[in-house]
Amino acid sequence: MKLLFVHQNMPGQYREFVQWLADTRDHDIIFLTQRRKPPLMKGVRELVYKAHHQASEDTYGLVKTWENAAGSGFGCAMAAQGLRDKEGWTPDIIIGHVGWGELTFMKEIYPDVPIIGFFEYYYSVTGGPVGFDPESPVSDHAPFIMQAHNTVPLVNIDRVDLAQCPTEWQKNRFPTAFHDKMYVCHDGIRTDTLLPNPDVELRLGRIDRPLTRADEIVTYVARNLETTRGFHQFMRALPGILAGRPNARVMVVGGNDTSYGGKSEHPNGLRGQMEAEVGDRVDWSRVHFLGQVPYDAYQKLIQISRCHIYLTMPFVLSWSLLESMSMQATIVASDVAPVREAITHGETGMLVDFFDPEALAAQVVDVLARPDAYAHLGPNARAHVVKTYDFLSVCLPEHLRQINALVPADKAIALPA
Repeated sequence: MKLLFVHQNMPGQYREFVQWLADTRDHDIIFLTQRRKPPLMKGVRELVYKAHHQASEDTYGLVKTWENAAGSGFGCAMAAQGLRDKEGWTPDIIIGHVGWGELTFMKEIYPDVPIIGFFEYYYSVTGGPVGFDPESPVSDHAPFIMQAHNTVPLVNIDRVDLAQCPTEWQKNRFPTAFHDKMYVCHDGIRTDTLLPNPDVELRLGRIDRPLTRADEIVTYVARNLETTRGFHQFMRALPGILAGRPNARVMVVGGNDTSYGGKSEHPNGLRGQMEAEVGDRVDWSRVHFLGQVPYDAYQKLIQISRCHIYLTMPFVLSWSLLESMSMQATIVASDVAPVREAITHGETGMLVDFFDPEALAAQVVDVLARPDAYAHLGPNARAHVVKTYDFLSVCLPEHLRQINALVPADKAIALPA
């Protein structure tokens, strides 16, 4: 089969799927992206395109999202037109993320080719991160700005033949008029490789011996240290965690930028702001800020962790939560809607009030103090991820069934045995 994937930051949500397809050596795969140096994937042809237009700084705020999306969409369409006209290449199916507008004009190039669009998030001032935290008040213009962001999915639901959502919560963010076109299936977690490892060792520069499972390690992981992922509440819980467990060390993974929401006004970002707030109530010699780490180091951190903290406002579920569950981590997480879809309190993890750092600290301390009482959580978490989110046995077959329903029978991709 000829497959055209589209994502401005290749591979995005398609990392496992594209690699699996390429490894079969049965398919002709092209990936369109704006990423300047996309990762090399054997069996995949990367094609970098540029947005045809970008909104200027003084563009009217309520049309800026659409203006950028239209520029990306047209640039992507021109790249696809080059494939069609210069190379005679027509895909059997197009699969891509709609969020940046890249699929908007694909039907003008390939009117008869089915499209599956990834619909990640629908904005509003209720039920999501906007308006959730009283520390980040909502402006009077927020409802209009949120709806302006929704221009892109509103246009694209009519441009795709099928829409994918990774969780039920994300699907239910979208208007009910979208739902008949949507199927819910996660990108998939490689539970066959993301495993617990009781013999894991990890070296850090500040410690003169390797860390092992015998150490009392607490972990917190996010792409960036920001309020949407509860970093401020995590930092407020640190004094209680460290006071309650004098031998514990805390490992913090994440950059000092902002992926979602507003930035801190502190010159050293949110980390600097929170370090100043908790001040000398924290034994900083036992707190390790590791920045953004390689994937293998991240895995070792989770495998070593005695207690993994996952915090988020109601927002898109992080891969790291499900990956940590696959590695059998004992997890303390924020009690919000998308997390509750993955974690059942007391069965696969422990849930705490996002706004109660004292309760977070007390729960982490109890997990560390009474490991036998929580020993069931990690194995149960892994079993749940294997059953519900495993890439090879659950998600991949479902994605293939949805693709095969849109293409001729002689183009269908064989389901894995």
